[in-house]
Amino acid sequence: MLEVAFLTDAPRVAGSEVWLSDLLPLLPEHGVQPTLYLPQRETLDRFAAGLEGGPVRVRRYTDTALLPELTRSADLRVVQAWEPATYRALLPALAAPRLVVSHDQLDYHYPPPLRALYREIYRHTKAGAFRAADGVVTVSHWGAEFLRGSMGLSATQAMTNGADPERFRPATGEERASLRESLGFTRFTVLVPGRFTLEKNQLAAVRAARHAPQLDFVFVGDMDAGMGVMAQALARRLRLSNVRFLGRRWDMPELYRAADALLQPTLAENQSLVTLEAMSSGLPVVTTPIPAQAELVRDGVDGLLVPPQPALLARALKALAAHPDRARQVGASARQQVLDGYTRAGSAAQLAALLHTTCQSLSGGST
Repeated sequence: MLEVAFLTDAPRVAGSEVWLSDLLPLLPEHGVQPTLYLPQRETLDRFAAGLEGGPVRVRRYTDTALLPELTRSADLRVVQAWEPATYRALLPALAAPRLVVSHDQLDYHYPPPLRALYREIYRHTKAGAFRAADGVVTVSHWGAEFLRGSMGLSATQAMTNGADPERFRPATGEERASLRESLGFTRFTVLVPGRFTLEKNQLAAVRAARHAPQLDFVFVGDMDAGMGVMAQALARRLRLSNVRFLGRRWDMPELYRAADALLQPTLAENQSLVTLEAMSSGLPVVTTPIPAQAELVRDGVDGLLVPPQPALLARALKALAAHPDRARQVGASARQQVLDGYTRAGSAAQLAALLHTTCQSLSGGST
């Protein structure tokens, strides 16, 4: 059994932590025993409790300086950090072999000067720190190409994210009716989940609601964040009666089953778990044609790829609402896309294979 230490500096739960909780419990089936080193923070207590008692060993720590000694006996150390400073301080101090798993959004599709500035910042912060690792893995093929080509990290390897098709599944007719009644969904309902940040572009979604008063828009996420406060203020200023903010939720599978479509006007992704969860749930997805989304969503087949302009986003959503049979067909195709190549089990198998191969090639031994 390959002993692998996974290290994170996460201040709270986000997509990269969901990835850990989804995949790490499946690794023992593939000959990998994971131990997760998690900061001792109240915001992570519920996350840690959800893993304890299962196949993943959870160790809480109070200082990253302790991690080199705590993980010395592992066969391989895998770091996924939020802060560039964590990589700079930790990677040189860890015993080899050391692998970075990057969930970073990598390329922000802002106007050209801002986009170029972000690339330079990333090149000299995180990408520069990655060079101290023995290998880099990222969670999309376009992302691996970006790190190899634009950042000069030639040995970057790719795997793909995945959703659990049993947890994220379409609702039965009776179940859907019950969920919609309990949630107060009465019209064509557009779900807009995600962290409230500039790059997730929720302000465009609020403005899209203004162009589609016959549709309801339901936002899910950290609405107490700065961008969440701005989105709520914009909805009030525009006097939008078709917009609701639900805050943080732990019932996302049920929300996907009750909704009619997903709107994701994002300007930056690596490979979006939200997109995959919605697709697995049989929802048609309206999102932007950035490389991350175009890798998952075939325009007109699994969803609609639309420039992030509010009027165009609204037009795409209204077209789905006007043609429910077509919307259901697109949703069914989206689910099949997940079943064919983006399941949680498939991602775990990819990750385990990468860990075994990396450890064997870098240590010169067998695993």
